[in-house]
Amino acid sequence: MTHHDDLAPATRAVALGRPDREPGAPVSTPVTFTSTYVADGEVAYARTSNPTWEALEEVLGSLEGGSALAFASGMGAVAAVVALVPVGGVVVAPRHVYNGTTGLLDEREAAGALTVRRVEAEDVDAIVEASEGADLLLLESPTNPMMELTDVPAVVRGLRERYADARPVVAVDNTFATPLAQQPLAWGADVVIHSATKYLAGHSDVLLGATVVADARVDLRDRLHTHRSLHGAIPGPMEAWLVLRGVRTLHLRLERAQVGAQVLAGRLAEHPAVRRVRYPGFGGMLSIEVAGGVEGAERVCAATRLWTHSTSLGGVESQIERRRRHPLEVATVPEDLVRLSVGVEDVEDLWVDLARALDRALDPA
Repeated sequence: MTHHDDLAPATRAVALGRPDREPGAPVSTPVTFTSTYVADGEVAYARTSNPTWEALEEVLGSLEGGSALAFASGMGAVAAVVALVPVGGVVVAPRHVYNGTTGLLDEREAAGALTVRRVEAEDVDAIVEASEGADLLLLESPTNPMMELTDVPAVVRGLRERYADARPVVAVDNTFATPLAQQPLAWGADVVIHSATKYLAGHSDVLLGATVVADARVDLRDRLHTHRSLHGAIPGPMEAWLVLRGVRTLHLRLERAQVGAQVLAGRLAEHPAVRRVRYPGFGGMLSIEVAGGVEGAERVCAATRLWTHSTSLGGVESQIERRRRHPLEVATVPEDLVRLSVGVEDVEDLWVDLARALDRALDPA
């Protein structure tokens, strides 16, 4: 598969997934609304494929260095990867991952479909040890919302050295980092997962997920495609087009968000209302632990004017939330942890708004 490695990622994000440059042709990929195709072509029915999906998949596949499939949502993509595990199989996952992933794994384990082994995201030796006999290793780096990093190359090396071909399938949720910050397939992972709702789309207006499979694992790509088709986990063409449009500016938005996050992380570390800053050193996501416990954290979230109090991330607007508000969040996430998704607004405006809200945590009056 051609990934256009001779072009920079930012160029590929803009240039790929376009119609052929014929005179009079559209520059942008059109939205193809159809449920039905004329017989005897490459596609028999729209649950199998759509030209708008394919354009998006071309771009994402190139950026990650594999073969992409679009799904109805990020959780649709996660569920498809978990479905690779045979009945009675074993999944290894960090203690702190996206709570939707936690909920899905817990639900599958309670139904007797699989067993989950929880590990600490930063403990490479423990991850390798726990992977003995496992079918799937499902990683996040950085983790959501604790911002822990896993040394994925070291994990893959350890798995190969210890288990050779008997190692589990290695899947990495790359939603926070995006393919512009890291490409886990290049480190030896088998599958990358995205909630394209977040940074890839970038405007908080669409639900879509994606998987990208290493070129050497065509078998996994085929199984994921079959799952998508049989389970109906397909995106609408309009949703695929919106994500494709969002990807065109991913490099600009992520660069701006990262600069803002780095500035804010440094200033937050000096604020008396902040007990701890969790920032992995790259990207636009960080978390803080706030003085005043649950009440203090909730006061901060309620007091912002520019920061949107919401449960998503990766949009052009900055977003803030206390994660333990959600029942599925694991108990080891601190009650006073507030997750911040830095948008593309002026960083000085964001800081003034956030600092005022933090002051409220110290002095609720």
